[in-house]
Amino acid sequence: MTEISTFHAHIYYEAQSFLAARALVEAVRKRFPVSVGKMHQGPVGPHPRWSCQLEFKPDVFGKLIPWLLLNRKGLTIFVHPDTGDDLKDHTDHTLWMGKMETLNLSFLED
Repeated sequence: MTEISTFHAHIYYEAQSFLAARALVEAVRKRFPVSVGKMHQGPVGPHPRWSCQLEFKPDVFGKLIPWLLLNRKGLTIFVHPDTGDDLKDHTDHTLWMGKMETLNLSFLED
């Protein structure tokens, strides 16, 4: 079985929902042991919209993901593991909360 080293949850937003996303990120930071990335104001890597990455260990998944489901306030959240296979992690091994987005997979192809 492939090992999952960490998970990433990418919170998507735009100018109108930036403050809601920032509030969600801060609430997560206070409640869970996560590493919080930059709140990007533009597409970055494979992500088609503004986003912020939360990185967390597998043992946090069972508490954080249900909390995000109940507290995302309409924001789209893309969740994937880090197994070392970036392409599969962003295509086959994914969870979406809200509207699915089309990722720019050219960033992940060899």
